[in-house]
Amino acid sequence: MPQMDKQICIPPELPELLKQFTKAALRTQPQDLIQWAADYFGALTRGDIPPVRDGSQPVASSNFAELTPELLKILHSRVAGRLIIHVNELGQMWKVLSLPPELLNSVINVGRFTEEIEWLKFLALACSALGVTISKTLKIACEVLSSGHDSGPARIPFSTFQFLYTYIAEVDGEISASHVSRMLAYIEQEVIGPDGLIKVSDFTQNPRVRLE
Repeated sequence: MPQMDKQICIPPELPELLKQFTKAALRTQPQDLIQWAADYFGALTRGDIPPVRDGSQPVASSNFAELTPELLKILHSRVAGRLIIHVNELGQMWKVLSLPPELLNSVINVGRFTEEIEWLKFLALACSALGVTISKTLKIACEVLSSGHDSGPARIPFSTFQFLYTYIAEVDGEISASHVSRMLAYIEQEVIGPDGLIKVSDFTQNPRVRLE
C-alpha cells in the first residue's frame, strides 16, 4: 500500500524567495510574465542583477519601465559578447524588460541602424539617453561595460573607450575630430596604466581631460 503520509520538506529559503519574486514582479509589471520570470531566476542563478524596475521610479500608465544603467547592464549581459545583434532579437530583449518601444525606435533612428545592429554603438546611444553630457554618457557606458566582479572601480579597455568616445563625438557633431584625437592621445600616453584599462576617475577627475 503506498505511503500517503510522507512529509514534504519545504526548503526554508523558498517563502522568502517567492516573496521577493512577487514584489519584484509587482514593481516591474512585465508584459510577458513567464519570460520575465525565466530571466529573473536565470539572473539570480548566474549572480547577475535581476531585471527589476527601481522602486523609486513611478509606474507609467503605459506600464513601461524607465531605462536605467542597471537595465542596460542586463541587456549587455544578454548580448553575451557579440559585436552584432539582430534588431528583432534586441526588440524582444527590450520588450521583456518592459522598456518603452518609442525609445528603442529613437535610438535605432539616431544610429541609422538597419537589421543588424552594432551593439557597442547602440549601447553608446542608449547611454547618451541617460547622460546629459558626453562625460556622463561615457561614465555610464564604462559602468555598464565593466565586469564588476571585484571591488575595484569600474574600468574598461582603453580601445573600447576610444571607440565609444569617437563614435559619440561624431554623432554629437559639435566636437572637432582634432579635439577628440588630442584627448585620446593624452589619455593613452599620460593616464592609462600598463594594464591598458581606463577608470571613470581617469576622465572625470583629471582637469586636463576635457571630453566636451
